[in-house]
Amino acid sequence: MNILLVCAHPESQSLNGALRDFTIRHLEQAGHTVRVSDLYAMQWKAQVDAGDSKQRLNPAYFDAPMESQHAYQNGLQSDDVALEQEKLLWADTVILQFPLWWYAMPAILKGWVDRVYAYGFAYGVGEHSDRHWGDRFGEGTLAGKRAMLVVTAGGWESHYSPRGVNGPIDDLLFPIHHGILYYPGFDVLPPFVVYRTGKMDEVRFAEIREALGRRLDALSTTAPIPFRKQNGGAYDIPQLTLRPDLAPEQSGFAVHLA
Repeated sequence: MNILLVCAHPESQSLNGALRDFTIRHLEQAGHTVRVSDLYAMQWKAQVDAGDSKQRLNPAYFDAPMESQHAYQNGLQSDDVALEQEKLLWADTVILQFPLWWYAMPAILKGWVDRVYAYGFAYGVGEHSDRHWGDRFGEGTLAGKRAMLVVTAGGWESHYSPRGVNGPIDDLLFPIHHGILYYPGFDVLPPFVVYRTGKMDEVRFAEIREALGRRLDALSTTAPIPFRKQNGGAYDIPQLTLRPDLAPEQSGFAVHLA
């Protein structure tokens, strides 16, 4: 299997660095081919700007989606963006590894998404009509591939439970799972989350490595999160609201699970 590991942590000797090294070693020993985008080591430019195109569509006014589409369609993207897109197309499975900072991914990883997910590559694709509203949420350029998050969090697992003060971890990760990964077509696997990272010793780290190893061994067989496909009949189009007979009198993220 071809596996792309995208990791975002500024310290290579951190827990995240150790998990990154373990993941690479474990996957390669299992016979997989691994490519790594270590964003801090790459000094990845996070912000979207005019420099993402080698030739502007409109030098007088910067319209990010239109410039992104123009650059992608005409082979004018900056080299770093084009290389990351090539990695995504090459990969059978993508792993995003990061610490949960202020309830979200680090800015550098969000910037990777902002720049690499170009108009015409990850969004703005497919027919838009009264029966099919674009190839997205279960369809798209990256359909048929798998993705998984490896996340570290400082709080206790109970802090991220259904009644925990931080909110349920599934809700916190929903914008990434559903909006960043499922949107362009990935089958999204349940996340691997390490809690209470400030309380780590060799015994606990060995247990975490063993558990992560089991998840990595099951990348091809783990059942994905059962999100509803946008164009599969569950949503009224073009309103894109869930049919009233599905999960009646319910709302929130959970209604998008079949």
